[in-house]
Amino acid sequence: MKTLSKIQYIPTSNGFRCSNRTTRSIFSILAPITTIAGLFFVLLAVPLRAQFAYVANADSGNVSAYSIGSNGVLTPVPGSPFAAGLEPFSVGVDLTAKFVYAANFSGNNISAYSIGSNGALTPIAGSPFAAQEGPVSVAVDPMGKFAYVATKISNNVSAYSIGSNGALTLVSGSPFAAQEGPVSVAIGPSAKFAYVANKISNNISAYSIGSNGALTPIPGSPFAAGIEPFSVAVDPTGKFAYVVNEGDDSVSAYTIGPNGALTPIPGSPFAAGRDPIEVAVDPTAKFVYVANRAGNNVSAYSISSNGALTPVPGSPFAARIEPVSVAITRAVFK
Repeated sequence: MKTLSKIQYIPTSNGFRCSNRTTRSIFSILAPITTIAGLFFVLLAVPLRAQFAYVANADSGNVSAYSIGSNGVLTPVPGSPFAAGLEPFSVGVDLTAKFVYAANFSGNNISAYSIGSNGALTPIAGSPFAAQEGPVSVAVDPMGKFAYVATKISNNVSAYSIGSNGALTLVSGSPFAAQEGPVSVAIGPSAKFAYVANKISNNISAYSIGSNGALTPIPGSPFAAGIEPFSVAVDPTGKFAYVVNEGDDSVSAYTIGPNGALTPIPGSPFAAGRDPIEVAVDPTAKFVYVANRAGNNVSAYSISSNGALTPVPGSPFAARIEPVSVAITRAVFK
Protein backbone atom coordinates (compact mmCIF):
# COMPACT_ATOMS: atom_id res chain seq x y z
CA MET A 1 0.00 0.00 0.00
CA LYS A 2 1.30 3.42 -0.92
CA THR A 3 1.56 5.56 2.16
CA LEU A 4 1.53 9.28 2.72
CA SER A 5 4.04 10.54 5.25
CA LYS A 6 5.44 13.67 6.72
CA ILE A 7 7.64 14.92 9.49
CA GLN A 8 8.13 18.06 11.30
CA TYR A 9 10.11 19.09 14.36
CA ILE A 10 9.08 22.12 16.36
CA PRO A 11 11.05 23.39 19.35
CA THR A 12 8.87 24.72 22.16
CA SER A 13 9.68 26.37 25.45
CA ASN A 14 9.86 22.99 27.14
CA GLY A 15 10.98 20.69 24.38
CA PHE A 16 10.56 19.68 20.78
CA ARG A 17 7.72 18.31 18.76
CA CYS A 18 8.18 15.98 15.88
CA SER A 19 5.41 15.14 13.50
CA ASN A 20 5.19 12.30 11.07
CA ARG A 21 2.35 11.13 8.91
CA THR A 22 1.21 8.11 6.94
CA THR A 23 -2.25 7.62 5.54
CA ARG A 24 -3.98 5.41 8.05
CA SER A 25 -3.61 6.76 11.55
CA ILE A 26 -1.96 9.39 13.71
CA PHE A 27 -0.27 8.97 17.05
CA SER A 28 0.16 12.01 19.24
CA ILE A 29 1.85 12.28 22.57
CA LEU A 30 0.82 15.18 24.73
CA ALA A 31 3.17 16.57 27.32
CA PRO A 32 2.60 19.76 29.28
CA ILE A 33 3.17 21.56 25.98
CA THR A 34 2.19 19.59 22.87
CA THR A 35 2.48 16.69 20.48
CA ILE A 36 0.83 15.01 17.57
CA ALA A 37 1.41 11.91 15.63
CA GLY A 38 0.17 8.65 14.32
CA LEU A 39 0.62 6.81 11.15
CA PHE A 40 0.92 10.44 10.95
CA PHE A 41 3.36 10.55 13.79
CA VAL A 42 4.25 13.60 15.80
CA LEU A 43 6.11 13.51 19.06
CA LEU A 44 6.77 16.19 21.60
CA ALA A 45 9.30 15.14 24.19
CA VAL A 46 10.00 17.31 27.18
CA PRO A 47 11.90 16.88 30.44
CA LEU A 48 8.57 16.22 32.18
CA ARG A 49 6.59 13.04 31.83
CA ALA A 50 4.00 13.16 29.06
CA GLN A 51 0.41 12.99 30.22
CA PHE A 52 -1.73 11.98 27.28
CA ALA A 53 -1.46 10.40 23.84
CA TYR A 54 -3.80 10.90 20.91
CA VAL A 55 -4.30 8.71 17.84
CA ALA A 56 -6.18 9.76 14.70
CA ASN A 57 -7.94 6.75 13.19
CA ALA A 58 -8.54 7.43 9.50
CA ASP A 59 -10.78 4.47 8.70
CA SER A 60 -13.01 4.73 11.77
CA GLY A 61 -13.24 8.51 11.73
CA ASN A 62 -12.32 9.19 15.32
CA VAL A 63 -9.52 10.09 17.71
CA SER A 64 -8.41 7.72 20.46
CA ALA A 65 -7.16 9.30 23.68
CA TYR A 66 -4.95 7.67 26.30
CA SER A 67 -3.40 8.58 29.59
CA ILE A 68 0.28 7.67 29.84
CA GLY A 69 1.37 5.84 32.95
CA SER A 70 4.71 6.33 34.68
CA ASN A 71 5.89 3.12 32.99
CA GLY A 72 4.66 4.28 29.57
CA VAL A 73 1.54 2.10 29.54
CA LEU A 74 -1.41 3.61 27.66
CA THR A 75 -4.86 3.54 29.25
CA PRO A 76 -7.92 4.75 27.30
CA VAL A 77 -9.44 7.85 28.86
CA PRO A 78 -13.17 7.83 29.62
CA GLY A 79 -15.25 8.31 26.48
CA SER A 80 -12.46 7.39 24.03
CA PRO A 81 -12.54 7.24 21.05
CA PHE A 82 -13.96 10.67 20.24
CA ALA A 83 -15.78 11.34 16.97
CA ALA A 84 -13.91 13.22 14.25
CA GLY A 85 -14.70 13.85 10.61
CA LEU A 86 -14.19 11.66 7.54
CA GLU A 87 -10.69 10.13 7.42
CA PRO A 88 -8.71 12.12 9.97
CA PHE A 89 -5.14 11.97 8.65
CA SER A 90 -3.22 14.22 11.03
CA VAL A 91 -3.56 15.46 14.58
CA GLY A 92 -1.92 18.43 16.29
CA VAL A 93 -1.84 19.85 19.82
CA ASP A 94 -1.40 23.51 20.71
CA LEU A 95 1.49 24.85 22.74
CA THR A 96 -0.51 25.16 25.94
CA ALA A 97 -1.78 21.55 25.69
CA LYS A 98 -5.34 22.85 25.86
CA PHE A 99 -6.50 21.99 22.35
CA VAL A 100 -6.32 19.16 19.80
CA TYR A 101 -6.87 19.52 16.05
CA ALA A 102 -7.55 16.73 13.55
CA ALA A 103 -7.32 17.20 9.77
CA ASN A 104 -10.12 15.24 8.10
CA PHE A 105 -8.96 14.36 4.59
CA SER A 106 -12.29 13.31 3.06
CA GLY A 107 -14.37 15.64 5.21
CA ASN A 108 -12.43 18.70 4.06
CA ASN A 109 -12.49 20.18 7.53
CA ILE A 110 -10.67 20.40 10.87
CA SER A 111 -12.10 18.95 14.07
CA ALA A 112 -11.16 20.98 17.13
CA TYR A 113 -11.34 19.85 20.74
CA SER A 114 -10.58 21.15 24.21
CA ILE A 115 -8.60 18.80 26.44
CA GLY A 116 -10.08 17.96 29.83
CA SER A 117 -8.07 17.42 32.98
CA ASN A 118 -8.28 13.66 32.38
CA GLY A 119 -7.34 13.93 28.70
CA ALA A 120 -10.88 13.58 27.38
CA LEU A 121 -11.79 15.62 24.29
CA THR A 122 -14.76 17.96 24.01
CA PRO A 123 -15.66 19.47 20.62
CA ILE A 124 -15.08 23.22 20.52
CA ALA A 125 -18.04 25.40 19.57
CA GLY A 126 -18.14 25.76 15.80
CA SER A 127 -16.18 22.55 15.14
CA PRO A 128 -15.52 21.21 12.58
CA PHE A 129 -13.98 24.20 10.85
CA ALA A 130 -13.97 24.35 7.07
CA ALA A 131 -10.77 23.55 5.19
CA GLN A 132 -9.86 23.27 1.53
CA GLU A 133 -9.99 19.98 -0.36
CA GLY A 134 -7.90 17.13 1.00
CA PRO A 135 -6.32 18.34 4.26
CA VAL A 136 -3.46 15.96 5.02
CA SER A 137 -1.18 17.77 7.46
CA VAL A 138 -1.77 20.12 10.37
CA ALA A 139 0.91 21.97 12.34
CA VAL A 140 0.57 24.40 15.23
CA ASP A 141 3.19 27.12 15.40
CA PRO A 142 5.61 27.06 18.39
CA MET A 143 3.91 30.07 19.94
CA GLY A 144 0.52 28.34 19.85
CA LYS A 145 -1.06 31.29 18.04
CA PHE A 146 -1.68 29.79 14.59
CA ALA A 147 -2.47 26.48 12.92
CA TYR A 148 -1.47 25.61 9.36
CA VAL A 149 -3.06 22.94 7.19
CA ALA A 150 -1.66 21.59 3.92
CA THR A 151 -4.39 20.53 1.52
CA LYS A 152 -3.14 18.07 -1.07
CA ILE A 153 -5.98 18.30 -3.59
CA SER A 154 -6.52 22.07 -3.47
CA ASN A 155 -2.76 22.70 -3.70
CA ASN A 156 -2.69 25.29 -0.94
CA VAL A 157 -2.12 25.97 2.74
CA SER A 158 -4.80 27.29 5.05
CA ALA A 159 -3.79 29.46 8.01
CA TYR A 160 -5.94 29.89 11.09
CA SER A 161 -5.62 31.97 14.22
CA ILE A 162 -6.33 30.06 17.43
CA GLY A 163 -8.80 31.77 19.73
CA SER A 164 -8.69 31.68 23.51
CA ASN A 165 -11.27 28.88 23.41
CA GLY A 166 -9.38 26.99 20.69
CA ALA A 167 -11.69 28.00 17.87
CA LEU A 168 -10.10 28.44 14.45
CA THR A 169 -10.53 31.58 12.38
CA LEU A 170 -9.11 31.90 8.89
CA VAL A 171 -6.48 34.60 8.74
CA SER A 172 -6.78 37.30 6.11
CA GLY A 173 -5.81 36.04 2.66
CA SER A 174 -6.10 32.34 3.53
CA PRO A 175 -5.75 29.91 1.83
CA PHE A 176 -2.29 30.57 0.44
CA ALA A 177 -1.16 29.01 -2.81
CA ALA A 178 1.33 26.14 -2.76
CA GLN A 179 2.56 24.07 -5.68
CA GLU A 180 1.18 20.68 -6.77
CA GLY A 181 0.53 18.03 -4.15
CA PRO A 182 1.47 19.64 -0.82
CA VAL A 183 1.79 16.78 1.67
CA SER A 184 3.87 18.12 4.55
CA VAL A 185 4.13 21.41 6.43
CA ALA A 186 6.81 22.40 8.94
CA ILE A 187 7.19 25.56 11.00
CA GLY A 188 10.63 26.88 11.94
CA PRO A 189 11.55 27.22 15.63
CA SER A 190 11.35 31.01 15.49
CA ALA A 191 7.76 30.79 14.15
CA LYS A 192 8.89 33.16 11.38
CA PHE A 193 8.97 30.70 8.47
CA ALA A 194 6.87 27.84 7.11
CA TYR A 195 7.91 25.17 4.61
CA VAL A 196 5.71 22.88 2.53
CA ALA A 197 6.81 19.80 0.59
CA ASN A 198 5.04 19.60 -2.79
CA LYS A 199 5.20 15.98 -3.90
CA ILE A 200 3.94 16.36 -7.47
CA SER A 201 5.80 19.53 -8.47
CA ASN A 202 9.06 18.35 -6.85
CA ASN A 203 9.76 21.47 -4.83
CA ILE A 204 9.43 23.24 -1.50
CA SER A 205 7.23 26.26 -0.95
CA ALA A 206 8.72 28.66 1.60
CA TYR A 207 6.83 31.41 3.36
CA SER A 208 7.43 34.12 5.90
CA ILE A 209 4.83 34.24 8.66
CA GLY A 210 3.32 37.63 9.37
CA SER A 211 2.26 38.93 12.76
CA ASN A 212 -1.32 37.96 11.89
CA GLY A 213 -0.28 34.46 10.72
CA ALA A 214 -0.55 35.24 7.02
CA LEU A 215 1.92 33.54 4.68
CA THR A 216 4.00 35.46 2.16
CA PRO A 217 6.12 33.57 -0.38
CA ILE A 218 9.82 34.05 0.26
CA PRO A 219 11.79 35.42 -2.71
CA GLY A 220 12.95 32.49 -4.83
CA SER A 221 10.15 30.18 -3.64
CA PRO A 222 9.44 27.46 -4.59
CA PHE A 223 12.87 25.89 -4.15
CA ALA A 224 13.84 22.81 -6.14
CA ALA A 225 13.86 19.46 -4.36
CA GLY A 226 14.39 15.93 -5.61
CA ILE A 227 11.73 13.70 -7.10
CA GLU A 228 8.55 13.39 -5.03
CA PRO A 229 9.52 15.24 -1.84
CA PHE A 230 7.44 13.71 0.91
CA SER A 231 8.54 15.12 4.24
CA VAL A 232 10.22 18.31 5.41
CA ALA A 233 11.88 19.05 8.75
CA VAL A 234 13.62 22.10 10.18
CA ASP A 235 16.47 21.60 12.63
CA PRO A 236 16.03 22.98 16.18
CA THR A 237 18.50 25.79 15.58
CA GLY A 238 16.54 27.04 12.57
CA LYS A 239 19.71 26.96 10.45
CA PHE A 240 18.97 23.96 8.21
CA ALA A 241 16.05 22.25 6.48
CA TYR A 242 15.94 18.65 5.29
CA VAL A 243 13.61 17.05 2.76
CA VAL A 244 13.27 13.37 1.89
CA ASN A 245 12.64 12.64 -1.80
CA GLU A 246 10.67 9.44 -2.15
CA GLY A 247 11.10 9.23 -5.92
CA ASP A 248 14.92 9.29 -6.09
CA ASP A 249 15.92 7.88 -2.69
CA SER A 250 17.66 10.99 -1.42
CA VAL A 251 17.69 13.72 1.22
CA SER A 252 17.92 17.32 0.10
CA ALA A 253 19.66 19.61 2.59
CA TYR A 254 19.44 23.39 2.69
CA THR A 255 20.73 26.29 4.72
CA ILE A 256 18.03 28.70 5.83
CA GLY A 257 18.88 32.32 5.13
CA PRO A 258 17.94 35.28 7.32
CA ASN A 259 14.86 35.78 5.17
CA GLY A 260 13.95 32.08 5.19
CA ALA A 261 15.26 31.34 1.70
CA LEU A 262 16.68 27.86 1.08
CA THR A 263 20.14 27.31 -0.39
CA PRO A 264 21.31 23.77 -1.25
CA ILE A 265 24.17 22.60 0.95
CA PRO A 266 27.32 21.41 -0.87
CA GLY A 267 26.98 17.69 -1.59
CA SER A 268 23.17 17.78 -1.49
CA PRO A 269 21.20 15.66 -2.20
CA PHE A 270 22.55 12.88 0.03
CA ALA A 271 21.82 9.22 -0.62
CA ALA A 272 19.11 7.57 1.45
CA GLY A 273 17.62 4.09 1.39
CA ARG A 274 14.84 2.85 -0.87
CA ASP A 275 11.66 4.92 -0.80
CA PRO A 276 12.52 7.38 1.99
CA ILE A 277 9.27 8.65 3.41
CA GLU A 278 10.05 10.65 6.52
CA VAL A 279 12.85 12.73 7.99
CA ALA A 280 13.50 13.79 11.58
CA VAL A 281 16.17 15.94 13.18
CA ASP A 282 17.17 15.08 16.72
CA PRO A 283 16.60 17.77 19.38
CA THR A 284 20.34 18.33 19.86
CA ALA A 285 20.64 19.19 16.15
CA LYS A 286 23.46 16.65 15.78
CA PHE A 287 21.75 13.88 13.81
CA VAL A 288 19.18 13.26 11.08
CA TYR A 289 17.14 10.08 10.72
CA VAL A 290 15.21 8.86 7.68
CA ALA A 291 12.64 6.07 7.52
CA ASN A 292 13.08 4.10 4.28
CA ARG A 293 9.79 2.40 3.54
CA ALA A 294 10.85 0.01 0.77
CA GLY A 295 14.33 -0.48 2.22
CA ASN A 296 12.91 -1.70 5.54
CA ASN A 297 15.52 0.31 7.41
CA VAL A 298 16.44 3.67 8.91
CA SER A 299 19.28 5.84 7.64
CA ALA A 300 21.18 7.83 10.26
CA TYR A 301 23.43 10.80 9.56
CA SER A 302 25.57 13.18 11.55
CA ILE A 303 25.15 16.89 10.79
CA SER A 304 28.30 18.83 10.03
CA SER A 305 28.78 22.48 10.90
CA ASN A 306 27.57 23.49 7.43
CA GLY A 307 24.54 21.17 7.56
CA ALA A 308 25.97 18.45 5.31
CA LEU A 309 25.04 14.87 6.15
CA THR A 310 27.46 11.99 6.76
CA PRO A 311 26.15 8.46 7.37
CA VAL A 312 26.96 7.29 10.89
CA PRO A 313 28.83 3.97 11.20
CA GLY A 314 26.49 1.05 10.65
CA SER A 315 23.84 3.04 8.80
CA PRO A 316 21.29 2.08 7.57
CA PHE A 317 19.86 0.22 10.55
CA ALA A 318 17.40 -2.61 10.10
CA ALA A 319 13.73 -2.02 10.81
CA ARG A 320 10.69 -4.19 10.16
CA ILE A 321 8.49 -4.16 7.06
CA GLU A 322 7.74 -0.73 5.55
CA PRO A 323 8.86 1.73 8.24
CA VAL A 324 7.03 5.00 7.62
CA SER A 325 7.63 7.09 10.72
CA VAL A 326 10.49 8.12 12.99
CA ALA A 327 10.39 10.19 16.18
CA ILE A 328 13.05 11.20 18.68
CA THR A 329 12.67 12.03 22.37
CA ARG A 330 14.55 14.87 23.99
CA ALA A 331 14.89 13.30 27.42
CA VAL A 332 13.75 10.25 29.34
CA PHE A 333 10.35 10.92 30.83
CA LYS A 334 10.32 11.12 34.62
